[in-house]
Amino acid sequence: MKNFKTFDLAVEFYRLASCLKLPSHAQNQLTRASHSIALNLAEGRGKRTTKDQKRFFHIAFGSLRECQAILSIEQMQDTEEWRKLDQLAGCLYRLIERAR
Repeated sequence: MKNFKTFDLAVEFYRLASCLKLPSHAQNQLTRASHSIALNLAEGRGKRTTKDQKRFFHIAFGSLRECQAILSIEQMQDTEEWRKLDQLAGCLYRLIERAR
C-alpha cells in the first residue's frame, strides 16, 4: 500500500499492540481490534465508490475506538501505544472527512 500514511500508522500500532503484556483476554481483543483497523483501511482503499470506502473507514474507526477503550480499561493512556493510536485516530478522522 504505497503512500497510504493512515494504513502505515495502523500497521505500526498493530505491531506495538501485539507486544504489550496484558491479561490474555484483553491482549486477544486488542490484537484482533488493531488488526481490524489495518485490514478495513486496506479493504476500503480498494473500493471504487466513496460510499463503499467510507463504510470500511468507519468500521476501522470503530475498531480504533475499541482499542482506545481497552487501553483505557488497562490504564495505559500515557504510553507510546496510546500516542500512536491517537495519531492514527486523527489521520483516520481526516480520511473520513475528506471522503465526503
